[in-house]
Amino acid sequence: MKFNYPPGSTPLETGELAGLLPKHITTQEELNAWEEKNIIEAEPWAFKQKDILSTLFIKKLHKRMFDKTWEWAGEFRTSEKNIGAYWAQVPMLLQVLCDDVRYQLERDAYSNDEIAVRFHHRLVSIHPFSNGNGRHARLMADVLIVQQGGSRFTWGMYQDLTKTTSVRKQYIQALQVADKGDYSKLLLFARS
Repeated sequence: MKFNYPPGSTPLETGELAGLLPKHITTQEELNAWEEKNIIEAEPWAFKQKDILSTLFIKKLHKRMFDKTWEWAGEFRTSEKNIGAYWAQVPMLLQVLCDDVRYQLERDAYSNDEIAVRFHHRLVSIHPFSNGNGRHARLMADVLIVQQGGSRFTWGMYQDLTKTTSVRKQYIQALQVADKGDYSKLLLFARS
């Protein structure tokens, strides 16, 4: 089994690939399609949840999104990746993130859209899981904004951001600009 990863992706290690549950999958396209079905099944559950700003919910959502795909769904990564925090710091950094977002919401620190987009960006930056971090972070931001009375983000008009496209490139560039503290492009992309 060999996968072609688009720019900005986190390649899976051999041990992580061994955790693939459906043994019939042999291509990246098959994997993406299978994961997408799994994610769609998780969405109704996600939008019914109340307390989403916890490490427990972050793990539960990942598990729901990928439980039919990966044996390790919902478990924090235990190795270093090409992006993200040191793996042993993931639980602590997620707790700080959740506390920060609660504080921002209580104090109206930013608009609700900006709080959700900043949440998404930091979640992607921490990169808590071996796979699916961008999709997980986008769904987390969607659930957060809906809970605040807003509508779901469109994230480039729901383009498949797992493929190498101009929309994915735009998304990655918006994340890179946000890395420098400017969230304007990511805010625009989230509502484009």
